[in-house]
Amino acid sequence: MIKPLQQDNELLADIELAKNEPGNLHVWWLGQSGFLLQYNGIHLLFDPYLSDSLSVKYAQTDKPHTRMSERVIDPARLTMIDVVTSSHNHTDHLDADTLLPLFAASPGAQFVIPEANRAFVSDRLKCAVNWPIGLTAGQSVTIAGVTLHGVPAAHNELAVNDKGENLYMGFVAELGPYKVYHSGDTLWYDGIVDTLAPFGVDLAFLPINGNKPERRVAGNLNPDEAALLGRCIGARLVIPHHYDLFAFNTANPADFTAACHREGTPNRVMQLGGRVVVSGER
Repeated sequence: MIKPLQQDNELLADIELAKNEPGNLHVWWLGQSGFLLQYNGIHLLFDPYLSDSLSVKYAQTDKPHTRMSERVIDPARLTMIDVVTSSHNHTDHLDADTLLPLFAASPGAQFVIPEANRAFVSDRLKCAVNWPIGLTAGQSVTIAGVTLHGVPAAHNELAVNDKGENLYMGFVAELGPYKVYHSGDTLWYDGIVDTLAPFGVDLAFLPINGNKPERRVAGNLNPDEAALLGRCIGARLVIPHHYDLFAFNTANPADFTAACHREGTPNRVMQLGGRVVVSGER
């Protein structure tokens, strides 16, 4: 299996070390779509999946979720988290085996979800139904020094409930001078560029595993689409995600790098547990 660049104690030490550069934005990839961001002592965690729950669930089925990489860290060791997101209800973005120990370790952390998924989230986590903070597209909230803007995601459709609230979402986060787009899981949809470009995104996390019906799971952008989207929204840096976790549903990040070269899209392929630093200088 793929071994993380930094794991467990080494990762925690690096998170602590990054506090010596408070003006910069520090980013760690925790696997799949999970990213930890640190800015001026604030810690934002996008869509963590840090367990083997899906591998266990599908072990005796015709769709085994065979891991390709080792877990970066036990979520029970993440004691510094201020804000956590879940972009939608799929387990690799809303995992009780990750979130319950995480919230026990960081009891002050606040949880931001699509409003449409409130009842589902409460049932899965066995939490008070009014505890998470719900957003839908076009809404914003500021908590713990982070402003989060809800944007639509298509996985595979721009699905909404009977109130018109989005079931699948992305988030644009503002931390100090930095604006970060986390796509959640999404395909390209009409209006995605017009929705995102006005934010002036510094950093975009985009999926690259593509949309292949034979996988029997909802799809995402492919490497070419991710590179094009990053260029079209004017992102300063694009980082790919949603690969190298499950063998049946992955992509080659080299294809993304090649597409970015063709498009002229600034990009960085991260290593598991690795850190990228973004400075405030444009």
